[in-house]
Amino acid sequence: MGIASQDALEQLSALIDQLDAKLKHTFQNMHQGNQKHTLARFLKAREWNALKANKMLVDCLNWRMQNQIDDILCKPITPANLYRGIRDSQLMGLSGYSKQARFRLVFSVPDCTWGVPVFAIGAGLTTFDKASVNYYIQSHIQMNEYRDRVVLPAASRKHGRYIGTCFKVLDMTGLKFSSLSNLKLVSLMATIDDLNYPEKTETYYIVNAPYIFSACWKVVKPLLQERTRRKVQVLDGCGKDELLKIMDYASLPHFCKRNGSRSSRYSSLDSDDCYSFDHPFHQEFYSYIVQQAKSKNNESLIKHGSLHVDVPEPDPEGIEIINTIESELHKIGNQNGVTRSLSGLKIV
Repeated sequence: MGIASQDALEQLSALIDQLDAKLKHTFQNMHQGNQKHTLARFLKAREWNALKANKMLVDCLNWRMQNQIDDILCKPITPANLYRGIRDSQLMGLSGYSKQARFRLVFSVPDCTWGVPVFAIGAGLTTFDKASVNYYIQSHIQMNEYRDRVVLPAASRKHGRYIGTCFKVLDMTGLKFSSLSNLKLVSLMATIDDLNYPEKTETYYIVNAPYIFSACWKVVKPLLQERTRRKVQVLDGCGKDELLKIMDYASLPHFCKRNGSRSSRYSSLDSDDCYSFDHPFHQEFYSYIVQQAKSKNNESLIKHGSLHVDVPEPDPEGIEIINTIESELHKIGNQNGVTRSLSGLKIV
């Protein structure tokens, strides 16, 4: 960390010391004993401008308080069959952890990406059609909070160093025009992540990318900050060979272990399907939330019903990106004669 970065960190730390007791309490729940690293994430998201980072962080803390995010892991989605439906239609899960790079083992170079969680996301085949928007937003935030409060601290303890980020492998299999109605919900989740969980992803690996993704990525990429562009890697095919450089075979997402591009729509037949509610990760995740609700000794927490969480307004960069994607999709639709099916599409 350079001198300017250290100065910004000290300035932001001094500003945070002025918070009232309630905001400080939710900040403690958020940073989990890693205040310095958390402040650095918000600074990085605002180009190391302490005043802008302070506003972003205070807005985040107010959002957490107003929407009771500190207690969201005490609110299981019930009944269990409803949650199973969400898992079948919001495809994501923990497939494993990264490995230590071979050259670092040989030369004894510290490896900061060893033991980092690997999350798989079925972006192309996610349908969001088994529950209300509120349930999907709740599930998404719960996954973020479980990652930050349970998965990452456990990885840090295991490896004896702070681990605060993850890798994400996004499978674009099945992405087509009929999936575009999901983009509004995806953009809501992205806004929540950008403003309240910044800099939590080490690298995004895109696999099985069809033409529609490549066309949108071509026009969106120039709009992104260089810091963000460097995080996105579009791999050939299922990306197996490249991904094996950072993780063992056992940690590969199930859709990267197949020969060819067989659709992950049939992943429920695979024993290692990390999307499934029956996968050990999701069983532990759901059991954790149920136990947290019981420990609160509040029956109202486990009653049927979704939470309503306010979604912050996206920043100007996010709005421009969404508008650009929308424009490109309509352009592709015109070229392929599907203008009629796209005429009602409005992402935001």
